[in-house]
Amino acid sequence: MTASMSQCLMQMVQTDYQMSDYQSEIAPRWCAGCGDNAILTAMQRLCRDEQLPPEKTVCVSGIGCSSRLPHYMNAYGFHGIHGRALPIAEGIKIRRPDLNVFVTTGDGDNCSIGAAHWLHAIRYNMNLTVLLHDNQVYGLTKKQASPTSPKGLKSNTTPYGAALNPLNPLSVTLGVANVSFVAQAVDWIPDLLYEILRKAHQHRGLSFVRVLQRCPEFMGHRFDDWVRDPMKMRILTHSDGLRLKPEVSRVYKNQETHDPLDMPRALAIASMQEEIPVGILYNDPSVPCYDDLRAGERPNTPALVKTVLDEEFDKVGIWPDSADPAGSTE
Repeated sequence: MTASMSQCLMQMVQTDYQMSDYQSEIAPRWCAGCGDNAILTAMQRLCRDEQLPPEKTVCVSGIGCSSRLPHYMNAYGFHGIHGRALPIAEGIKIRRPDLNVFVTTGDGDNCSIGAAHWLHAIRYNMNLTVLLHDNQVYGLTKKQASPTSPKGLKSNTTPYGAALNPLNPLSVTLGVANVSFVAQAVDWIPDLLYEILRKAHQHRGLSFVRVLQRCPEFMGHRFDDWVRDPMKMRILTHSDGLRLKPEVSRVYKNQETHDPLDMPRALAIASMQEEIPVGILYNDPSVPCYDDLRAGERPNTPALVKTVLDEEFDKVGIWPDSADPAGSTE
């Protein structure tokens, strides 16, 4: 059977993926009420609605509560070391541009030990979807202050209260050269969390989505004021951004029509203190992707893979004089 005939037969079989096709056999081990559960559901829903083949989907993470997400997705996953999720994901994407690559990372994992990788990933603008799970505390290691912890937070590392103002991931990302997509979501508005994730996935380039998520164990009341008062949420809408369903619009009436190409306004929105902005702050599809700039330099063919492997194996091989591939007589 020829390759073209095989492809035709494969196209005749229409696979309809369901939510269960993206659920692994491992039950999530997050605390009850943890915002990571909402993010996982949004991811699985996106994969179903976009009909992403599990074998063409990769979830990469670092270390932390957020970084357990690949274990709960029925897809390829890479649970990396602390702060190194982004370079791992970039390596996957540059060699396998056909894959849908998602990165899940936490405020400590990304904004502390992984900060340098974060900045350069934004600058490279590869076609990745990055979700920053920001609960503003180190949860897996039992309540230490993170770079995004509010000033005054008493924790195991700041028993008298955090002395510094928190780092703002939105402002930092917007300030990096070649930034192309920045958004913010919250775990307690699942409809908007899903819509923002969908827009991020459809964007060609690096999509950075900060998700403010509740940690019931160590930051149980951090977002209570915003959860209880919908008017403290600033919902960003636009024809090129979010379009609210009527039932969402009735609850969250504090809305702003924001052009996602307006960088000065995006920076001002990112710096809001009393209100939490939710939506797409910035979206510039014209920024070139690094993977496109590098496309065609070394096509990833089976022959190339074999050649590279043979070259590497030859470096450590012990050959009889007559079989030395380099023809050496030494």
